[in-house]
Order: sequence, then C-alpha cells, then structure tokens
Amino acid sequence: MRLLIDTNIFLEIILQQEKADDAAALLRKAGEHEFFISDYSLHSIGLLLFRRRLHDIFRKFLSDIRVNAGVTLVSISMDDMEAVVNAAMMYNLDFDDAYQYAVAEKHGLGLVSFDSDFDRTRRGRKAPSEI
Repeated sequence: MRLLIDTNIFLEIILQQEKADDAAALLRKAGEHEFFISDYSLHSIGLLLFRRRLHDIFRKFLSDIRVNAGVTLVSISMDDMEAVVNAAMMYNLDFDDAYQYAVAEKHGLGLVSFDSDFDRTRRGRKAPSEI
C-alpha cells in the first residue's frame, strides 16, 4: 500500500509517547508498503525539535526515515492550496489535517494517523495497528 504517514505517528516515536510501539511497528513494515511524509509534517517536526534544541534528534530522524523506512517526501503546489481550503470546509478540519488530506488526495495515498478527525472524511484513515 502507498501510505501518507501523519505527523503524529512520527512524533509518538520521537517523543517516546504512549503509542510509540504501535508507530514503530508500522515503520518496520517499510518492505511491505511505500511510506510518504508531507513537507508540512517534515517542517512541523523540525520546528518542534528545533524549539526544544533537539537538532541532533532531527538529524537522526531524517536519517532514520530515509534509510531505515524509505520514506518519500511529497507536497502540493500553491495551485493545489484550494484543495486544502475545500477539505477544511467540507470536513471541518484544521489547516494541518486539511493539508495532509489534500496531499493524500493529490498523490492517491492512504492516510495513517492517530487523529480521528480523518474518520469523517471520504478517504478516512487507518491506525498503525490496522496496517
């Protein structure tokens, strides 16, 4: 399957939160699936880690997702931003969720997230344990 991995999946692992084991188990399935990260997620994770002065953790994260999980970076253009607005209005999503949704739509990706807001969208989402 071709899957867009939401920001919260990566943050669970990086910050060693409650669902980190489920998230890590998903990324170990890199040989079975194609994983993608949006530019928005990558930048959000960088922003959070830099604010916490965790530059080396960000460097390790980049290496891990490229080398170990084979994650590919995807984005949308400025011309596609209308799809973000439409998703936000249609499904009552905040900007980051609407952006993820628009990226998944444009690139034909399934969404993997712990965020139940995607459940009310046409695409839905899967939790890591469902993959």
